[in-house]
Amino acid sequence: MKKNIKQISKKAYHYGVQLVAVGALTGFFAGLVVTLYNVLAHMAEEFSAGYYGFFREHPAFIPLLFLALAVGAIVVGGVLRFIPMIRGSGIPQTEGATRGLLRFKWYQVLTGMFAASLFTIFMGLSAGSEGPSIQIGGACGYGTSDLLRRNEMIRRYQITGGACTGLAVAFNAPLTGMAFAFEEAHKRFTPEVFVCSFISVVVGIITRNVLRPLMGLSVGATFTTFQFPQSADFLFCLYVLFAAAVCGLCGVGFYFLVFRAKKLFAKITFWKGTGKMLIPFLMAGVFGLITVNVMGGGHDFIESLGSGSAGVERVFSSPLWATLLIVVVLKFTVSITNMGAGVPCGVFIPMLAIGAGLGALLSLLCVRMGMDPAFADALVMICMAAFFTTVVKAPITAIVMVVELTWNFTFLLPVILGVAVGYLLGDVFRTEPIYDKLLDGILEEKRASEPMLKIIARLKVGKETPASGRAVRDVLWPSDALVVSLSRGGQTIVPDGETVLLEGDIIIVTGETTEEADYKKTLVSTAGELVEWQASPYQAEEEAPADEAE
Repeated sequence: MKKNIKQISKKAYHYGVQLVAVGALTGFFAGLVVTLYNVLAHMAEEFSAGYYGFFREHPAFIPLLFLALAVGAIVVGGVLRFIPMIRGSGIPQTEGATRGLLRFKWYQVLTGMFAASLFTIFMGLSAGSEGPSIQIGGACGYGTSDLLRRNEMIRRYQITGGACTGLAVAFNAPLTGMAFAFEEAHKRFTPEVFVCSFISVVVGIITRNVLRPLMGLSVGATFTTFQFPQSADFLFCLYVLFAAAVCGLCGVGFYFLVFRAKKLFAKITFWKGTGKMLIPFLMAGVFGLITVNVMGGGHDFIESLGSGSAGVERVFSSPLWATLLIVVVLKFTVSITNMGAGVPCGVFIPMLAIGAGLGALLSLLCVRMGMDPAFADALVMICMAAFFTTVVKAPITAIVMVVELTWNFTFLLPVILGVAVGYLLGDVFRTEPIYDKLLDGILEEKRASEPMLKIIARLKVGKETPASGRAVRDVLWPSDALVVSLSRGGQTIVPDGETVLLEGDIIIVTGETTEEADYKKTLVSTAGELVEWQASPYQAEEEAPADEAE
């Protein structure tokens, strides 16, 4: 017994060292690439705002703009035909890879998303860099794993580390990146996820903060124009409840309209589906000529809402409330269109911009109703978090993000209150996390084109495998894998998540997959020697075993 414990401890030590090492390499690679990407994205956003200004001042040249947008739509549509894994923001695909549900060629995804999303920003679309940063970071983790020839379990941890590093570097928000790893990528907390994400994020942020000064850029907080009083009173909490409820309802509408738009765009098949890109690109041209606030991700728009800024650029010299309403409606519409069509661009920051715009509108209303104007900036941030939470269903990420983006802890309780209202409204209207729902759609397309197999495997746990000496729930099994039986010393037991697997155990694992060879390889590398293997066509009416592996 003591010998087994000593072997398990030694193995855990070497495994932990391996995670730290690969996490550091992933963080450096992802930090380097994502920092470069975000600098170029900011430059592309500034350049597009400049030449749209030229077209506003010289309307005779506007037809050239729309001609360029049409050509750009065809180019992007063609790229998506060859690299379909970069459709949309890339976050659902990355989450699928971290859970072992999807595989992709990392070099194609990295270069494809890098170039295509930068192109959409350059063309003036409502496109953020945060979503693509997550996929680019995940691809960096995937690539590091391939180059180091790590097993499937380590690869998924590296993809997780790269993805959360991408978000952390894009926002300069390390805690937000780590919260994303637990709440979105894996939807669970384990020591391995913590170690890999922590090391990757720390190294990635250090890499970012070393590179940016060398480029003459600052490394400070993202939103610096917001000012907050020292404390919040009970009356302000009532205003928070009202404003968060309005933002939550708007978030529910946004959620359902996105999937309605996806169904409508799925019916557009001319030019083998490439033609659907014309709609979001031409729409971006129209909206960009109306106001610069609709273009890009929305960082500048959110910054302009703070009381420490020069103010929002007015639309056609309209009053502030009308400008805010126009920007929110246009941003809302174009973001839904981009997601529906699958434009390779980020919608993470555009969603925050919509929530912040709604917050600015509601703060004007609440001030009219008697709210102290000193609380206006805080209400904008809370509404931003509430809208995001309703759509994405990631409350912890939203709370941590608001704190990190403003570096203010005073209004933590009102932020939690607003996020809770947004989350509850999502539950009332039965919305799912939008990235999970989008991932389900990708998997359904995959199943429609590839036959699904039901797998039953009997394996003998090996000495040096990741499963040996670990609890069932702590093993990163292949997607949909369930450990339904365990035999040890002639005795058969039904394992639960706390059951520790030991060398020599015989386990039965069931699962479903469209890629039999990869699934078999992953199971063997995770658990050990394959004793028996059965693969049969999946029947939808079959019920899965009740005992789960994780």
